[in-house]
Amino acid sequence: MSTPVSSAPPPHPPPPTITVLYFAGASTATGLTTESVALPSAQYPLTDLAALLSARHPHAGLGAILAQSNWAVDEEMVDDPAVVVLRGGEEVAVICPVSGG
Repeated sequence: MSTPVSSAPPPHPPPPTITVLYFAGASTATGLTTESVALPSAQYPLTDLAALLSARHPHAGLGAILAQSNWAVDEEMVDDPAVVVLRGGEEVAVICPVSGG
């Protein structure tokens, strides 16, 4: 007996996702401490992430917060976001500036 051959195209793989950790003002603005975010492409520049997150939370004022924040990827502080490309599976933390004495 032969196995029937399917003419259906193979299913598309799910989009790559990252886990975003929100702290301080970013957490207050979004009402979240963590969020799973699908990336628009398999190689997504970290420099584009602020716009993506702001679009997900359009009324939170997140863009202004992210403009003053730093990033950490997989528990490592990022010195130059322009050289970081997200591929999915990363944990990205938004590190907001803090004040204190």
